[in-house]
Amino acid sequence: MKLISAVVKPFRLDDVRNALAEAGVQGMTVTEVKGFGRQRGHTELYRGAEYVVDFLPKVKIDVAISDDLVERAIEAIVDAAKTGKVGDGKIFVTSLDEVYRIRTGETGDQAI
Repeated sequence: MKLISAVVKPFRLDDVRNALAEAGVQGMTVTEVKGFGRQRGHTELYRGAEYVVDFLPKVKIDVAISDDLVERAIEAIVDAAKTGKVGDGKIFVTSLDEVYRIRTGETGDQAI
């Protein structure tokens, strides 16, 4: 089992969600986050005053899936989130030792 965490631009969320559903992913957790990478934020003009926006709004998508869906899910995220511009995001894949479903007590792949 793997945990895929993807940080993408907020306006790409619906595309990523639909692509993951088509890839066979059944559930996900979405969190609104702020951060920056290589782009280091940007400057904006508000009422004539210039200010620096250090942390840009992003969306973090967490998906716990079985090993056989990992490559398909990653491809779906990349295809749906890619704009070709700086700040498209990152995908992190980590191993899950165990998963528990609280309601039924199921564990492992059955709990996903």
